[in-house]
Amino acid sequence: MDQYRSDLREGRLKLYALEKVLPPDDAVSLRREYIEEETGSDLSPLSSYSIPIDRVVARNCENMIGCVQIPVGVAGPVPVKGEYADRTVWLPLATTEGALVASVNRGCSAITKAGGAEVRILRDGMTRAPVFAARSVAHAHEVAAFAEDHLMEIQEIAESTTSHGELIGLVPYIVGTSVFLRFEFDTKDAMGMNMVTIASQKAADYIAEETGARLVALSGNMCTDKKPAAINLVEGRGKTVTAGVFLPDALCRDVFKCNAASLAEVNMRKNLVGSARAGALGFNAHAANILAALYIACGQDPAHVVEGSSCITTADPMDGGIYVAVTLPAVQVGTVGGGTGIATQAACLSLLGVAGSGDPPGAHAKAFAEIVAAGVLAGELSLLGALAAQHLARAHKELGRG
Repeated sequence: MDQYRSDLREGRLKLYALEKVLPPDDAVSLRREYIEEETGSDLSPLSSYSIPIDRVVARNCENMIGCVQIPVGVAGPVPVKGEYADRTVWLPLATTEGALVASVNRGCSAITKAGGAEVRILRDGMTRAPVFAARSVAHAHEVAAFAEDHLMEIQEIAESTTSHGELIGLVPYIVGTSVFLRFEFDTKDAMGMNMVTIASQKAADYIAEETGARLVALSGNMCTDKKPAAINLVEGRGKTVTAGVFLPDALCRDVFKCNAASLAEVNMRKNLVGSARAGALGFNAHAANILAALYIACGQDPAHVVEGSSCITTADPMDGGIYVAVTLPAVQVGTVGGGTGIATQAACLSLLGVAGSGDPPGAHAKAFAEIVAAGVLAGELSLLGALAAQHLARAHKELGRG
């Protein structure tokens, strides 16, 4: 090891290349020690981890120096009445925010007493939108028309890069001489960003060659990936999923210590009017909280919380109670690939019954999306109830401050 340290200091060995000459655990340990020496920091807390890292250093994290541990709590059980997830589940939530798991747990209790959450997936398609430069607006129109007229050929070319993905459509958008082609793919059980990127590259190269347009960037931000965007709110990206439950008046009083009318008013004035006045792209109480906790626990890309936060929460007063629903236009989840193969994250997916590939392909990812929507519904119910009963500050004082 002393020779490797010397090689690092003298520049004969690059820090990122340690895995080429050492076993993964030794490479991580040496890299961490080198950074400690360089910075004078104590990074020993990062050295304790239980996950096998052979796969991690190859697929998930470059220049790894250890692991940050995040507490995982469990909320539930909650009955999910979906088309792909039709069962009662416990929700693993990775978070450092006191009161979050307790809040979701209370929402799960309300849903359970109400008979379960109805959940449906409305559409499913992962997008990538390359941008091309045309010579003129007339040429831009020709490029867009070519893409639409030759969809079958483009589909065959794109799908030649993957054994699972399917190109299910494309929509052109023109801005002056810029042409954006928003490809949409069925990625089965994978979240699918790598899949659609590789497939879109081959399709875009073909379009550029055939039309004379210049491919400027494989992503032109019309996708839209990991950024708040109205196009995702309107058209959807990944899974568009909705979940709802009817709460009788007595249940509202028993669980949330408020009545249905006050719950509806909080939702209207906070989630709808307040969000509209703020110019928000999401109309919800804290959907991102539940999304982030589930995504981190289950090996998803946490940056996709941005799109998931465009959730809309609605509350419809009805005879004898209220029907509360959440609609999430852009839920990007997968049960294979990415971080789903890391041992701890795979364990959380197994807890939900969705680890690995589903039968038929895509069934597990869809079931996971339905479970995510039910979890978001539980979180929304609990926070709306806490606000309606004026209990929010008290709960955070008791749970968030110990």
